[in-house]
Amino acid sequence: MTAQLLSKRIGSTLVLTLSNPDARNALDPVMYTASLEALDRAANDNEIRAVIFTGAGNAFCAGGNLNRLLENRSKPRSVQEDGIDALNHWIETIRTFPKPVIAAVEGPAAGAGFSLVLACDFAIAASDAKFVMAYVNVALTPDGGGSWHIARFLPRPLASEIIMLGKPVSAERLAHFGLINEVVKPGEALDQALALAEKLAAQSPHAVGRIKGLIAHAEDASLHDHLKAEQLSFVEALHHADGNEGISAFLQKRKPQYR
Repeated sequence: MTAQLLSKRIGSTLVLTLSNPDARNALDPVMYTASLEALDRAANDNEIRAVIFTGAGNAFCAGGNLNRLLENRSKPRSVQEDGIDALNHWIETIRTFPKPVIAAVEGPAAGAGFSLVLACDFAIAASDAKFVMAYVNVALTPDGGGSWHIARFLPRPLASEIIMLGKPVSAERLAHFGLINEVVKPGEALDQALALAEKLAAQSPHAVGRIKGLIAHAEDASLHDHLKAEQLSFVEALHHADGNEGISAFLQKRKPQYR
C-alpha cells in the first residue's frame, strides 16, 4: 500500500491519520504535501477548532523510510535537502498553526515521527507507546526539530541518552518531564485526544490562538519584550467579540457561546 494522509472531520476536530501500514506509517513527501494542504484549509475553516495527528493501525509513525533514504544516496544531495526542507516546513507550520494541534500516539513514534509529536501542542499517548530517536543506530542525525525540542525541554543527560544512544523512552517517562499530557490505556489515545479537543473547542478560538502564539513567543523573547507582547494580545482579546462574550457569560453565570 502507498503512503497517504487520511482526513476525517469529527465534530469540530479534524483528524489526520498517517497511513503507510506496510512500513509502520513511515513518512513520505506525499504526506507532507497533503498535511500542509489540510492544515491550510483548516486554518481558514471557522468550524474546525483543533487538529489531531494519529497513525493507522498499531503504530504512530516509524519516521523516515530507510529504503528511500538509501536510494537518495545515489542522487544529488539536493534531493535529500529538498525532502528535509519539506519536513521542516511541515513542522514549522504545525508550530505556528493558529489552532491547537494534538498528537494521539499508539505504538512506536520513531525519528521524525517523534519529532512530529514534539511539534504538537498536546500529546496523548498509550501506556505501551514507545518514543525513539534512533538516527544514531544507522549513523544519521536527527531532523524535523527533534534535537531542538529534546535539548530544550529535557535534562541534558536524558537528552543525550535519547539522541546519542538511540534509547527508547516510555510514555510514562516523558509524561514525568511534561512532554506527554496524558498516558492512557492502549487503544484509547484517539478517544482521549478527541475529548481534549472538545474541551478546547469550548474555549474562545481567538484567545486560544493568541495564547498559542504567546507560548511560542516566550521561548525566545526577553521578559521585557514578552510583557509587551502580552499587553498587546490582552488588549486585542479584550476588544474582540469573544472577550465581550466571555466576560458577559461569566458575570451572568452561563456558558459562553463563541463563534
